[in-house]
Amino acid sequence: MSSNEGLRTAVLVSCGAEPAVVAELLHYNRNLFDQTPAEESLELPLPDEPFVAAWRAYAAEISGSDASHENAWSVLQKRLPQLNFPVAEGMSDTPDYRNATRKGADFAGSSAATGLPLEQPDGLRLLLHPSLAGTIPVLLPAGRGDFVSLVQALAARNEPRPIPDSMGAIMIAGFNNWDRVAQLRQQWRDEHPGDRGDHAWRRHFRDFVVPRHALYQDRFIVLSDGPYSGVPAADLGLEDGQWQELSLAIRLEHECTHYFTRRVCGAMHNNLFDELLADYRGVRFALGRYRADWALRFLGLEDFPAYRSGGRLENYRGDPPLSDEAMAVLGRLVVDAANNLERADQRFFPAGPGGVGDPQREAAFLLTLTQLSLEEIAAPEFLERLQ
Repeated sequence: MSSNEGLRTAVLVSCGAEPAVVAELLHYNRNLFDQTPAEESLELPLPDEPFVAAWRAYAAEISGSDASHENAWSVLQKRLPQLNFPVAEGMSDTPDYRNATRKGADFAGSSAATGLPLEQPDGLRLLLHPSLAGTIPVLLPAGRGDFVSLVQALAARNEPRPIPDSMGAIMIAGFNNWDRVAQLRQQWRDEHPGDRGDHAWRRHFRDFVVPRHALYQDRFIVLSDGPYSGVPAADLGLEDGQWQELSLAIRLEHECTHYFTRRVCGAMHNNLFDELLADYRGVRFALGRYRADWALRFLGLEDFPAYRSGGRLENYRGDPPLSDEAMAVLGRLVVDAANNLERADQRFFPAGPGGVGDPQREAAFLLTLTQLSLEEIAAPEFLERLQ
């Protein structure tokens, strides 16, 4: 047993874990991040990824000053075929939908392409956010209903997948942007005027474009404008308007933290460790300091050992799902880790206004955390190990 695993096991046992639960959580909480990030060589913010250029063009079209400029909804409907189909059971298996989203086929005249009904289409906004990991496109729908519709369309292939009330954001990755493919096709034809048939382009697409995902796959964020984690403003002693602004700031930095770990550490995961780090960054960004009581309330652990049904903790049970006994120990770990993070934040970062401070220092601390495990952050000696 490595010293790291020995420490993790000791922490789990101190939280009341029996041997079977120890094995469950050692596996669930294993660190999958790249353990050798070269923070000294990082130049922040990171350069934009190739897909950002297309989204800059969309944003420019939306903000154009001429009389013909369009809103975000109409501009994006022309580029993203999913926005032209309703959410309906079995939609992803219809021929017109499959051809439009998998082959970039023209869907004009399709009886299935009746449009994605939004309650407030004119309220949709496109933001290009300058994060530590580079610029990231962000879609901001108006209202919970439109958020759910966009998530179902863009992340669930227009199927009516249930969206938990506590879910207020999603990062969509590996999204095939057929508008970018069309631009590549036009560029190739301009450079090869002698090849007028489709056969040569199809061969080029198969052999050159398809293997190079960066040429046509996008990553972007969809954010809800509702209260973060479904927590009412009154529970935090805040006014609704103030909490809505803070919720957006927390949610945005939370997702940008996932983007940062994906680009720098090679991974982002749907587990409690990733969520703890992302909530740490989100709350710190919004308030200028980290509050463990807020983070625990977001997860439904504000009255631990009691758990509030509907908190986000239940969204990260894993696959296969953790046992009830393991979930109880996991809750204890998260409580101890959040409190340790608050003490570390107070020690290493003075309180100040919301927002990111020195990028190198902020990134260095985040990278330090990614080298640890949930058990190590929850350990009593966590602060001493950071010295």
